[in-house]
Amino acid sequence: MAEALHELSAPALVDLYRRREVSPVEVARSVLGHVERWEYYLQALYLLRPDQVMEQARASEARWMKGRPLGLIDGVPVTIKDNIATQGDPTPLGTAAVELVPAVADAPPAARVREHGGVVLAKTTMPDYGMLSSGLSSFHKLARNPWDLTRTPGGSSAGAGAAAAAGYGPLHIGTDIGGSLRLPAGWCGIFTLKPSLGRVPIDPPYMGRAAGPMTRTVADAALFMHVLSGADERDSMNLPPQDIPWGSFEAGAARLRGLRIGLLLEAGCGLAVEPEVRAAIVRAGQVLERAGAVVAPMKPFMTQGMLDGMDHFWRMRSHIDMKALPAATKARVLPYIQQWADSAAGMTGEAVYRAFHQFHLTRVTTVNACRPFDYVISPVSPVPAAAAELPSPTNDPMRPLEHIGFTVPFNMSEQPAASINCGYTSNGLPIGLQIAGKRFDDLGVLQVARAFELIREQQRPWPQPPSEAIHHVD
Repeated sequence: MAEALHELSAPALVDLYRRREVSPVEVARSVLGHVERWEYYLQALYLLRPDQVMEQARASEARWMKGRPLGLIDGVPVTIKDNIATQGDPTPLGTAAVELVPAVADAPPAARVREHGGVVLAKTTMPDYGMLSSGLSSFHKLARNPWDLTRTPGGSSAGAGAAAAAGYGPLHIGTDIGGSLRLPAGWCGIFTLKPSLGRVPIDPPYMGRAAGPMTRTVADAALFMHVLSGADERDSMNLPPQDIPWGSFEAGAARLRGLRIGLLLEAGCGLAVEPEVRAAIVRAGQVLERAGAVVAPMKPFMTQGMLDGMDHFWRMRSHIDMKALPAATKARVLPYIQQWADSAAGMTGEAVYRAFHQFHLTRVTTVNACRPFDYVISPVSPVPAAAAELPSPTNDPMRPLEHIGFTVPFNMSEQPAASINCGYTSNGLPIGLQIAGKRFDDLGVLQVARAFELIREQQRPWPQPPSEAIHHVD
């Protein structure tokens, strides 16, 4: 049976448009119809405006009919995370405490999408200020995981992860400062690349903050990286423009031969790795080894002190931000976030400095630990997706980051790190494999991920809507 249009990859769609076998209008209708069947359950989208989607699709169709596409993804449906500004739209940052003021301009990732003709389907939901690995928000409805509606899609790119897994078109943009691309990717069974810091321009830039593609396949992510990595002077951390041959991601399993790959099975901090997760990562290492890689165990390099220091610094940052809010406005923020931030009120200047110093220690320690290897593999998360209603796997605002010990070091070291599905728990939840490379080796990470994609165990079919009943979206 032929794949439905909303299931097709971005390269496949562009090829069909070029040959005039399919129209962007047909694809937009297919995606919108699929969203209507799913969205009642998932609550992944914000600002879904079908009329505007169809208007963009018709404009793309006209360009293709003239043989003048705008760019690499003309007519391809795209979702953009809430916190990436889109001109004329409010940017609520997932919280009811933010005033809904229309953005004056597209942020860099959104600008690149429009320059290349992408059809913006909607924005995607996120938790308050992006500070949770969950779809729980005081502004958006609760986002859920399409593999199991009782589970979280992860966060903070919650809606993006759910939308990609559910088949809301092929391309989705999320952001990541401690795991917010990779955690939802791992828990939703999709692919993502957290690029090297500055590879994909973002505004506002911040230490460790990256935007990246969230897709079902490595091929989609590679095409999207070509689009998103265009330079933008608004990002003061933007890397110098570089002509990276993103199309050469398809290096095949031969790419693995002789690679030195570190196998990291313990983070050194936070939650213990659950046995099913550990077993899936060990199996992934064996698959890579059979393909010719040299896989060697790594000792944990993170410490609880590093993780706690970053946590405490972020608490103080949020405490200062919330202290500036009127009491009635602050009261709209999720209580979990309020309690977490308020706990920093008594920190001394020395304590804040010591907390901040952990970012530098994490950076240096991570780079040193990875030096003997070409790539490092590990779990994305020590645990599978938690209950949808929980703000974090621990449900404890005093221990909110215990699940990011594998992901956050690569934000601070500025290294590229991907998440790709490598198996399932006994109850069918996806398990993410993290593949991290040396700084600036984004293409290499994509190539290794693609090689693994070709040889990994058979994947289960993507989840489908619980019923064919149509539920109209708000």
